[in-house]
Amino acid sequence: MRYDWTPLWRSTIGFDRLFDVLDEVQRTAEESYPPYNIERLDENRFRISVALAGFRQDEIALTVEQNVLTLEGSKGEKEEKTFLHRGISARSFRRQFTLADHVEVKGVRFEHGLLIIDLLREIPEAMKPRRIPIGEVSTGNVRRIEAKAA
Repeated sequence: MRYDWTPLWRSTIGFDRLFDVLDEVQRTAEESYPPYNIERLDENRFRISVALAGFRQDEIALTVEQNVLTLEGSKGEKEEKTFLHRGISARSFRRQFTLADHVEVKGVRFEHGLLIIDLLREIPEAMKPRRIPIGEVSTGNVRRIEAKAA
């Protein structure tokens, strides 16, 4: 069942990205090929493993644009084979992952039918929380206000 978010778009201002994300989640749930895992290795490291049995490296494209990681695959020329049962899918696909701010792809490898994408969140120093020391008040900067005699 597909939801139509249009009534909510008309009655909200500034939440366009939220509804785009909800729409993307819905589309992703409907299309579950190829299967994948997302792992959290530690606080700032993540790994996406995508099962791509039957694909070669040259049939896969991986791009990152504006915090969206896009994985596309298309099979080369079809081989003339007669299958009695075909359980390994060979169809083209496009899968997108929305990355949080400051998450970058640090490595990609293809091993044993799995495409493994290593991600790292690197927050710039200027954006990291920092403790600001509180200095003492020096008496040289304080003027004494004396009450005027009436």
